[in-house]
Amino acid sequence: MVLLTELPPEIVQHVLGYVDPSDLAWIPRICKSFYHTVKGNNSLFRVVYLNNFDTPPDKSSVHWEQAVKDIVRLQVVCNRDRVQDKKNELPFVYDTVKALLQHAATDTTAERARTTTHPASRNAALLSALFRSETSQAAFLCRSLIFELARGEVRSPDELALRPRPDHQRSAHLHCLYGVPLLHAQPEAAPHRTRRGRMGPYACAKVYDLRQYTENTKWGPFMDDDTDRVDWEKVEAIMLVIGANLRKLGLTKFPVCRNFWETPFAGTWPHSAREPQQQQQQRQHLEAEHITDPAAALEAMAAEQAEKSEQQSQSQSQSQQDLQDRDPYGITGTWLRVVCFLDYTDFFRYNFATAAGGGVGVGGGGGVGGIDDDDEPPPHVPRAPIDYGEATRLILMKVRVTRIEPPGPDDGQELPVVHFEGISRSLDDSYDENANSDLRGSVRLTREGEVRWTTFSVFSGVERWRSESVQIGGVKSAKGVLGNWFDKGSKSRDFDPRGPAGPTAFWKVSDKVTESGGYRALMQDFLPQDQLDDEFEVGQSEDEGDSDEEPGLELEITGISWVTWTDD
Repeated sequence: MVLLTELPPEIVQHVLGYVDPSDLAWIPRICKSFYHTVKGNNSLFRVVYLNNFDTPPDKSSVHWEQAVKDIVRLQVVCNRDRVQDKKNELPFVYDTVKALLQHAATDTTAERARTTTHPASRNAALLSALFRSETSQAAFLCRSLIFELARGEVRSPDELALRPRPDHQRSAHLHCLYGVPLLHAQPEAAPHRTRRGRMGPYACAKVYDLRQYTENTKWGPFMDDDTDRVDWEKVEAIMLVIGANLRKLGLTKFPVCRNFWETPFAGTWPHSAREPQQQQQQRQHLEAEHITDPAAALEAMAAEQAEKSEQQSQSQSQSQQDLQDRDPYGITGTWLRVVCFLDYTDFFRYNFATAAGGGVGVGGGGGVGGIDDDDEPPPHVPRAPIDYGEATRLILMKVRVTRIEPPGPDDGQELPVVHFEGISRSLDDSYDENANSDLRGSVRLTREGEVRWTTFSVFSGVERWRSESVQIGGVKSAKGVLGNWFDKGSKSRDFDPRGPAGPTAFWKVSDKVTESGGYRALMQDFLPQDQLDDEFEVGQSEDEGDSDEEPGLELEITGISWVTWTDD
């Protein structure tokens, strides 16, 4: 009988290429032969990596041996039992998770859900499994300042200056990449949760605090230092506010929202955006199908003629298709947008009435030690948590690229600046004059390489509402965009210091942007009727989820609009 060590080296390496990555730690200890086969064998680690994880888009940038060792170490860290044994590993976990997502699949032959807009990824599946542990969530995803405030860990204003801001940012960024809002300050205490630890009031305190909106931050989720760096704690607060409202409305039961807000690491890596499989199949079917029905043929001819007329009326020097092909961000298409806001009376009282401006208290009540509730808190002290009622708008955006130009001196230089125009239409209140508007805006890279979106809502040619946002996961990620909306003010200003302002999010649901008449056509452009049926079936069978959700909130999807209501 021939021993494994007696086989030719290439055969031994081929066999070892199918072992579990963690096995490469103990196999070299068996004997000298295995030691010399594994030690420093980058090609072996490459095979093991590719057999277990996604094929990186750029293989030349991967150090295979170190990548495998980091993943094994990440598994060991996340499998520890206690939060205290994990939390010191936050910098390593942060770097390793980002590397795994950077190397995640951008295309795959693996089967995926037909309503998702990103490919299946073994890297994302691994991360989802590792962060399913509530102790891992507490150790790595719940370490930003607002979580510490909610747990009562900040006892005086002086402590705020001593907090490890880099760890705050790392944890908030990881939470945004995880993509599922953790709405309780202590996930590991699931059986003993109380209303005291709810994250909603603390996230609202950050999102609706007008002191966060400055010229240096461009009135968006950026650092207040004019560096254009993303402030991930702001982005995390936006995600928490919108996620809480979507759950309260019951929208996360439906795939069009659940795939983006309830699925961990759903498309939070660059170039993960893909046309939903169902829409792709429908498009391919229509392209291959011969139209034989006379009425259908006439309808197709009329649509073709209308499209030709529209194309002829455009005086652009480049074709629309050419612009789309040159657009690196994947802008053209249909996007679903969520906007949340306070009643302006509550918003004004929270920001300008002194009695409502006290600093955040220990454990969620009163002011920070040394600050009375009736005093205006210093700039570095967060305002007190708020639990006012919020309104939520669902908006459909249809946009197309109009112009591409080189980046400016303050932009990231790797990609161009792309401008777009389009329309927005309210899906839950078709008579909301603030939701139905024309759109224009731009997408560009920041100097640190993040994707920055700027949008303007235009009424009768006048810009009224503006938003500044960042795309989670990088260029052309499927996860979507999170940011702040605000009142642009007069023509001479970019921001109205009296507000209002609030959080917004939008994500791409279709590459289609064909103009169509009526709200029924708009709805079916990105959610065909058979998918609507699937939505109802799933919605009726889904568990209601977190027990903190308010009862009596339902969602109806009709051919015309989405309607939300309460028992009141």
